[in-house]
Amino acid sequence: MNKTIIKNATIINEGSRFTGHVLIDGEYISSVINGKLPEYIEKEAMRIIDARGKWLIPGVIDDQVHFREPGLTHKADLATESRAAVAGGVTSFMDMPNTLPQTTSLDALKWKWDRAAETSVANYSFYIGATNDNANVLRQADFSKVCGIKIFLGSSTGNMLVNKKETLKRIFSENQALIAVHCEKEEIITRNRIYYTQRFGEELPIFFHPLIRSTEACYASSSEAVKLAVKTGARLHLLHLSTEKELSLLESKPLSEKKITAEVCVHHLWFDDNDYTDYGNLIKWNPAIKTFGDRIALTGGVQDNRIDIIATDHAPHLLSEKQGSCLKAASGGPLIQHSLQVMLEKHKQNIFSLEKIVEKMCHAPATLFKIRKRGYIRPGYYADLVLINPDKKYTVSNGNILSKCGWSPFEGHTFPCTIEQTFVNGITAYQDGVVNNKCKGKLLYFDN
Repeated sequence: MNKTIIKNATIINEGSRFTGHVLIDGEYISSVINGKLPEYIEKEAMRIIDARGKWLIPGVIDDQVHFREPGLTHKADLATESRAAVAGGVTSFMDMPNTLPQTTSLDALKWKWDRAAETSVANYSFYIGATNDNANVLRQADFSKVCGIKIFLGSSTGNMLVNKKETLKRIFSENQALIAVHCEKEEIITRNRIYYTQRFGEELPIFFHPLIRSTEACYASSSEAVKLAVKTGARLHLLHLSTEKELSLLESKPLSEKKITAEVCVHHLWFDDNDYTDYGNLIKWNPAIKTFGDRIALTGGVQDNRIDIIATDHAPHLLSEKQGSCLKAASGGPLIQHSLQVMLEKHKQNIFSLEKIVEKMCHAPATLFKIRKRGYIRPGYYADLVLINPDKKYTVSNGNILSKCGWSPFEGHTFPCTIEQTFVNGITAYQDGVVNNKCKGKLLYFDN
């Protein structure tokens, strides 16, 4: 077998930090050694990587991305965005169903599996989307190979808005799989949009976006979803929290004891509404980036474990699609290449410990979704690993952005750390700015 040793690394894993060595044998981690590396092990290795002074963490698992394939590949595709992922230390992703066609049938799901097997450098999974009329499809899905059910409780593409109470109750009651929800109440958003356009006209600047897609719109929808989950006993995962108010719906307790969990995305931890002046539509997302107070509260929610996962909601659009008023510009942007960088800078600012970052970006997604043999540095687990140089700065530029859309809200920003190497299933997927296109990710499996 092809044996690799990563030696003398500062290993951050399962709440601890130590100088040690990781032996990779083929696709898997065969040993994790704390202390002196036995001489005979080093002699058996075909490749030795001296990681002295560098951090070694499990590969990041991003539970919410929009890679746009099929049907929207002028913005992004599985090949390009998975390359951006591994360059950012993300070794596994879970892709959303609002593509063309939507992933609301088993045939559409299989198409994505086949396509990802051909083109994805990172490991992959795909949500199956719920509609008002595809209950039979959800019953037939194999949730050992599907990460969860995605429900849009606010505006969405096509018919993916699930707004019938009986349908929602049935989905929550019938399915043991994790139910991931986008929570924004459409009635409140519509009411706000009418109010502001009647007062100020149709060409509203970006500052109106968080007023239209308001705290009230988020909380009303999230609280309804939580009530339904409590009533039915469903496994509910609240995606991309953006408000302090929604934190009141969550509990600070171990992940293993929760059936209602939550995610925050890096842009809601990095930006607030003061940044609209500088970034404009580049930071237009749904849910909207809100106040400084919300950002600080969400940071606290990560610290006290009310929030379980940090992800991206990576959703590329062309720059031309981001133009116009806040009602016309597309919502979403590319984030996956720089999400770990964002969090490492937060660490350098003494906001998050490395252990907390690894917990929320690597361990918790694996635990919450019950992913087999990933998310931890353990013998017998897949060798999904990231090697970080904590003392080498990295500047985002047009020349090193790998997302197909060709831009980033972080362009021109210098991060304090550099992601030097990413391993996917024991293979070097990324090293020193170069993606290994021969690396092929694998379908994620779940112990549901």
